[in-house]
Amino acid sequence: MASPQSTKSRLDNATKRVKPVDLFSSLKLELSALIVCATAIAFAMCWFLLKFGWSGWIAMPLTLVVALGITYFFSRGITAPLRQMRDVAEAMAEGDYTVRVNIDQERHDEVGQLARSFNEMAEELEHADKMRLDMIANVSHELRTPVSALQAMVENMADGVTEPTSANLEGILTQTQRLSDLIAFLLDLSRMEAGAASLNIEQFNVAEFLDETVEPLEIADGGHAHDIQMRVSDDITMEGDQDRLRQLFTNIIANALKHSPDNTTVLVETHEDKDNGTIVTNVVNFGSQIAPSDRSDIFRRFVKGKTGPGTESGGTGLGLSIARWAAQLHGGSVRVVDDTRGADFEITLPKYHIANE
Repeated sequence: MASPQSTKSRLDNATKRVKPVDLFSSLKLELSALIVCATAIAFAMCWFLLKFGWSGWIAMPLTLVVALGITYFFSRGITAPLRQMRDVAEAMAEGDYTVRVNIDQERHDEVGQLARSFNEMAEELEHADKMRLDMIANVSHELRTPVSALQAMVENMADGVTEPTSANLEGILTQTQRLSDLIAFLLDLSRMEAGAASLNIEQFNVAEFLDETVEPLEIADGGHAHDIQMRVSDDITMEGDQDRLRQLFTNIIANALKHSPDNTTVLVETHEDKDNGTIVTNVVNFGSQIAPSDRSDIFRRFVKGKTGPGTESGGTGLGLSIARWAAQLHGGSVRVVDDTRGADFEITLPKYHIANE
């Protein structure tokens, strides 16, 4: 198995040996120009040799060799990225996803476009491989923590060290709930990967739905003293799967609570956009902000937000990814929008569900 360094060195050397032809924006034009030039040179050379008395049996083979030499030399410059892609594909097959095709950014023919697309694919594969490794580490950690706590609690009760009091049983219940939540997250992730999810579509009142969604979050918020303000008209209705949408709103609002300092306010504001036939909800976490460069990454699986400088938040890193998935199932979207008040997650959902064909 070749090392990543040797693969990169081979690709760098290949780039240095051959300079691609960048005169045309189309591979067909490049090949046509190459054939025309080789033919013209061969014709001129043949005419010159015959004019000075060379035999045709000598002039013709010599001319063909020169024409083939010219074609081979310049075609190597045209097809150099293709050879690099072969080497990169072989390296990726061996598990090295860091290699890339070295391509001149000024090259705009089909080979250049293919090379850039190939590099984009390699970046996605590298990210997917990193996420796979992170998933194994995260899931192992998330499972080990509650299981260890449960084991210690139960062993202490079995040995008579602690009594099965209400507080101790409440601790066991908390850990089992944590395990249940993790399993639910992983099941949702498997559905996301499979692209399969059945929806139970029904019409419901948005204000009542949000009240039912927010109530358990307020109870779970405990002593953090967050104030969840609701601004939604009582007459707004929509169609959708309430269970899936509850996942969506629970994860977004819980994320806002997690990243809000104690004794602060989280705003949940909903209105109907009649022009576009959508229901728009903004969940605003006052005070904090999300950098524009991070706004797309936070919706990736297993990407955890920051609670402070260099400090990751707890959880599985799946909540926002599942929220976006639930929105997309309904033909909607979730995104972070500019808001001077703080981090603003905007949820846009169609008022009426349109069944996929």
